[in-house]
Amino acid sequence: MRALCWEGVNDLRVQTVPDPELVNPHDVILKISLSTTCGSDLHFIDGYIPTMRPGDVIGHEFMGVVEEVGAAVTKVRRGDRVVVPSFVSCGNCWYCQKDLYSLCDNTNPNAALQAPALGYPTGAVYGYTHAFGGYAGSHAQYMRVPHADVGCFPVPEGLSDEQALFLSDAAPTGYMGADFCHIQPGDTVAVWGGGGVGLMAAQSARLLGAERVIVIDRFPERLRLAREHAGAETINYAQTPEVLALLHDLTGGRGPDACIDAVGMEAHGTGPGYLYDRAKQALRLSTDRGQALRQAIMACRKGGTLSVLGVYGLMDKFPLGVIMNKGLTVRTAQQHGQHYLPRLLDHAVRGELDASYLATHRFSLEDSPRVYEMFKHKTDGMVRAVFAP
Repeated sequence: MRALCWEGVNDLRVQTVPDPELVNPHDVILKISLSTTCGSDLHFIDGYIPTMRPGDVIGHEFMGVVEEVGAAVTKVRRGDRVVVPSFVSCGNCWYCQKDLYSLCDNTNPNAALQAPALGYPTGAVYGYTHAFGGYAGSHAQYMRVPHADVGCFPVPEGLSDEQALFLSDAAPTGYMGADFCHIQPGDTVAVWGGGGVGLMAAQSARLLGAERVIVIDRFPERLRLAREHAGAETINYAQTPEVLALLHDLTGGRGPDACIDAVGMEAHGTGPGYLYDRAKQALRLSTDRGQALRQAIMACRKGGTLSVLGVYGLMDKFPLGVIMNKGLTVRTAQQHGQHYLPRLLDHAVRGELDASYLATHRFSLEDSPRVYEMFKHKTDGMVRAVFAP
């Protein structure tokens, strides 16, 4: 089959690789209908997250049709159209039983690669480094899905493939970030980042009852989508660099009740702090450019909530004292998709959440190396590119 493979830093190639096979009776083989780019892919493509190996098939946000079914699978059958969360979860361990699916104890065979950095290993992610399990990813014609009864969610009739696709990762991540904010009537929620996850976080904050949502980004097309689909107020920080002062004024001097970081370790920014971060990251003296996260911490009102969805490694100049002195509650996680997907499917069926607008571009899988360059540099108004193998 054909698949998009990582061959080195900033070196992606579509190659012919062996077809996947059933390994465990709880597996299914999925024929991929659609997969999509994700900003967190850029972190290992750019070399900031280690343990990739040449030939690794990448991609973790996808949906498709069940092609083969293991003998122990009971909840899906051949021909079912399904969407699958990006984390591989067993459903039986202590963490899965508490709906903390991305922290699964049983699905990462390479726990020893994570433990030195994290203390305890997380669950595995499709197509996302060997420290996160080394599973083959979704930018391919077919893929193996372990623990299919836990990870495969049938797509209801009436939902298109594009509507289902982003329920794999962008929507549950954004929804979880808004859920972490414990939104109360009258709350103002500020979201840093207007990519797929940030737009889903903004839209989810509205669904969960926020009175005002403010999205901070620098791309006019993303800010337009935030206004159209989340009813958000927007700040273009490239045109209005005094973001903190503007948020202060917009909230009557108090600050947003909750701040969501949907940017991560390769944040763009302005001023000497951004240049400092960029230099240290280029020299591999730090993995993170943290301007968006630091700004969210500074902007949040006293006693407010900071929800961190961006992927981070080792950050320099982390303002822990601000968090402590302002009494902020910090919530963060990789997405617990298996917990949120039933709720998101209900929202989608009722017409309350249609994420298909994120698919601004569509290509064949053969075009994917070139498309990731476009996605990385955000050219042609791209928010998400969708591949149809």
